[in-house]
Amino acid sequence: MKEFNSIQPPISKDLVEEIRKKIHIGEIGWASIREIKKLADEVEKATGISFIRMEMGVPGLPATEIGVRAEIKALEQGVAAIYPDIHGIPSLKEEISRFVKNFLNISVSPEGCIPTVGSMQGAFASFLTVNRLYENKGTTLFIDPGFPVHKQQLRVLNQPFESFDVYNFRGRKLRAKLESLLDLGQISSILYSNPNNPSWICFTDEELAIIGDVANKYGIMVLEDLAYFAMDFRKDLSHPGIPPYQATVAHYTDNWIQFISSSKAFSYAGQRIGMLVISDHLFNASFPNLKKFYTSDLFGHAMIFGTVYALSSGTSHSAQYALAAMLKAVNDGTYNFVEVVKEYGDKARIMKKLFLDNGFYLVYDKDEDEPLADGFYFTIAYPGLSGTDLLNRLFHYGISAISLSITGSEHTEGLRACVSLVHRNQFPDLEERLKKFHADHSK
Repeated sequence: MKEFNSIQPPISKDLVEEIRKKIHIGEIGWASIREIKKLADEVEKATGISFIRMEMGVPGLPATEIGVRAEIKALEQGVAAIYPDIHGIPSLKEEISRFVKNFLNISVSPEGCIPTVGSMQGAFASFLTVNRLYENKGTTLFIDPGFPVHKQQLRVLNQPFESFDVYNFRGRKLRAKLESLLDLGQISSILYSNPNNPSWICFTDEELAIIGDVANKYGIMVLEDLAYFAMDFRKDLSHPGIPPYQATVAHYTDNWIQFISSSKAFSYAGQRIGMLVISDHLFNASFPNLKKFYTSDLFGHAMIFGTVYALSSGTSHSAQYALAAMLKAVNDGTYNFVEVVKEYGDKARIMKKLFLDNGFYLVYDKDEDEPLADGFYFTIAYPGLSGTDLLNRLFHYGISAISLSITGSEHTEGLRACVSLVHRNQFPDLEERLKKFHADHSK
């Protein structure tokens, strides 16, 4: 591999270095998502070169109009002046319960369906509550790679965590790996995303059954991040009440909590409204250790009137009406949200080919023997370069992403690419920049 010092990329190394130091960002290859965004913003301003932005996992489609209209109506009716109930408005709780039944084929009481300030708050609230259930067991196990901010939340809470990269433990091998960690007796919760951020792997039913079985065996709570709900586009998951359904561990254990986002499925990220869904069994379960922190040892009561109350006293009143309206349309079959977000899969297919045609390869490429779906993310690497070095070099060609090294992946040669903010009219620029990169690095 050629030394970077011998290459003259389109964006000056000296300029990037000057800006990096000015805004107090460390080595580019190890920068966080928000730091990469800030650096790209500043370099764009200085050069006038528009970046191909693949670092931020944010929606790239317009907000669902049904929600916008419902929220405007709610604001006009004065809800902005009124505190919402902590546990959510009744209509939204009912629609969340219906949505879970229609698209996951599981039954849950509206009581355990709680709106949160995005699914991020749902995760934070869950860590606070779940990791206090037992006296001497409060460690979260991450099935990685995963969303880096979840680990940041635990660092803020000063709660311990363990993790492993699932790449080499797919299928039946997952059980032995999980049990080797759970046998240590410290794990209280397991978290994964499905589809996965950043790799876009999707757990099979066999793997979910294994997770559910070990959760039952060890008394572990499973935290299931469904931020990219129904985006495994290899199957048609778009019809309410008709199989196939979004895959979930809830068919194999009662010890589960789900985080469901409105940011991706409905492009409603700006209003910070998500769903925390708790199984009926867990919601009504008693854990004596909770009395040290809350007024009740009942899990659902502690979660709502202890944790969620302390964090935010509920979430945006008007946004709850927006989400209720969107879910009602989806549940009634009058709005197909999956059809809209298939745009991400279409863009991923095109973008993957551009990278592969220019010397790159995919890092995570299969679910056991089946090729991964095209979706919100994909992972790429370039022969001979670590992920941190690749990110640094691509940045000078006007392409931003994040290193897999910050996601818990053991594949340190790779990057996560998000398709959402790359517009189709940028594809020619992306192709040109990748060709230039490949020409510079393959000589």
